[in-house]
Amino acid sequence: MTQEIIIATGAFFGMFSVIFGAFGAHALKKILSAEQLNSFEVGVQYQMYHAIVLLVLGFYAPNITAAIYWCFTIGIVLFSFSIYGLILSSAKGKKFRFLGPVTPIGGLLLVIGWLLLLINAF
Repeated sequence: MTQEIIIATGAFFGMFSVIFGAFGAHALKKILSAEQLNSFEVGVQYQMYHAIVLLVLGFYAPNITAAIYWCFTIGIVLFSFSIYGLILSSAKGKKFRFLGPVTPIGGLLLVIGWLLLLINAF
């Protein structure tokens, strides 16, 4: 994986984290319960945390493996975006229950990405 792709991916996820955070704070605040809004914000936070990690890796760790990159990238999509889908579909009264099992798979990929990063450090 090239540094440019890692940095671009981190920037993409970071940008959309800000957009989704603003969307949640302003547009969704009126239609979501406090619990739903909190869950949405968890997705935004985890997306931003891992966007920052990708940026740092892209700028300062040119030797990271493709596995680390893909675990973080797919983990963000599965974890955060499944939360967004669950919350937004629930707010519309048609909860996409099939997304429920996707969230922990995304979380597991994020954990594996961190584990691989730890192993890569040694």
